[in-house]
Amino acid sequence: MFVRTGSNIRQEVTSMPGVFQQSADQNCRRLPRSRKPRYSRRYPFRPSGNKDPRGSSSLQTDGVVQRAIEAIRRAKLNIVVITDVCLCEYTDHGHCGVIENGEVANDATLEILAEQSLSHARAGADIVAPSDMMDGRVAAIRKKLDQNKFEDLPILAYAAKYCSAFYGPFREAADSAPQFGDRRSYQMDPANAREALKEVSLDLEEGADMIMVKPALPYLDIITRVRQEFSVPVAAYNVSGEYSMVKAAAQNGWLDEKTRRP
Repeated sequence: MFVRTGSNIRQEVTSMPGVFQQSADQNCRRLPRSRKPRYSRRYPFRPSGNKDPRGSSSLQTDGVVQRAIEAIRRAKLNIVVITDVCLCEYTDHGHCGVIENGEVANDATLEILAEQSLSHARAGADIVAPSDMMDGRVAAIRKKLDQNKFEDLPILAYAAKYCSAFYGPFREAADSAPQFGDRRSYQMDPANAREALKEVSLDLEEGADMIMVKPALPYLDIITRVRQEFSVPVAAYNVSGEYSMVKAAAQNGWLDEKTRRP
């Protein structure tokens, strides 16, 4: 769910057919309204708007994500709301952390991520999901939530997030491409499988309740290894590039995305 400021806005993402940047009122209009228990997970992402070097707008109580969460709660929609916690959508340089001396400063980023998580919790999020891959961010978020009486709010940690070209369409939709360099210094090396287990273990030690492997299809072996090693819920993120490949092939008649065949 890509949220934009304003009202009555619905704009398709060109590289992700069927996916839209929408204002909060449009998102609520199209979300499920069943009275039966429903666990439809939605990730409010912030595609564009006021950006600065520290991603300060991510902390605003009237920010676009915060308002989107509140709109969902007012509409009494029976869904689970999971929010993305990161800075790349909010910084003018497009990186997931604060920049100091030309490098991403891990420790200087943690308090901002913790405050962002707290603002999402106060707005009504069911789960916060840090996707930044800064070391120690789960512990910082858990401490901040606990200090503010959100001890029961779960954390879904992007524990094994690999550096990947598959994120391209998402970065267009969220206007979050790095303006210099890349994210290899904090995202994982695709050739390193053992590191995934280490990262998952660290996040769980810091207080994560669930973990995620991202992307999904290229790392089914990692999902298997994580599942074998740990007993917590494991999520797999089928990312934008994976989605867009299927859609593009279907639109060109190269495959049938709907029909199941043996």
